[in-house]
Amino acid sequence: MTVFYCAKCGTALTGDLLALPSVPDIGDPDDGRDKKTSQALSTVPRGHYAIAPDPWGAPFVPVTAPRRPSRARGRELLRITPGVTESAGPRNSVVVHPDDVMPQLVSFIHGDNWTGCCGPTGAHGPNLACTCGSRLATWATDCMGPNELHLDPVRVSAWHQGEAAEDARG
Repeated sequence: MTVFYCAKCGTALTGDLLALPSVPDIGDPDDGRDKKTSQALSTVPRGHYAIAPDPWGAPFVPVTAPRRPSRARGRELLRITPGVTESAGPRNSVVVHPDDVMPQLVSFIHGDNWTGCCGPTGAHGPNLACTCGSRLATWATDCMGPNELHLDPVRVSAWHQGEAAEDARG
């Protein structure tokens, strides 16, 4: 079991979570989509977490070479110029069920980091912060993509039951 904490202030962001071997495939995002919000079901089930090894989220950089297939296929963020840019965001982000952290995180509105017709796209970088102000999570839940909440591996620490606290990438 693992608990994730804000690396800046030490606030517990989650309760005990079980590790998954990988981020689950999203399948058809329209299966089980909420009728009121149009949001897809969370990629990660409640009470679990997974580490996303590939770059995810902002910033995006121009594609300079042919892309190799990504394990994140189908989980890319909605962007204005898909195929022209690719994620240069953090590797090894911690993907959790939004309900496992939402009471501890607050949204902030700076510029357009919360855009989307049915929820945030996540394409403009972190859009959730710890109550201490540390911008440490990106939630993508717009109707055009998957429902994923990524914790920044640099701004979050993990405590594994029976072990010393360590960096979330550990």
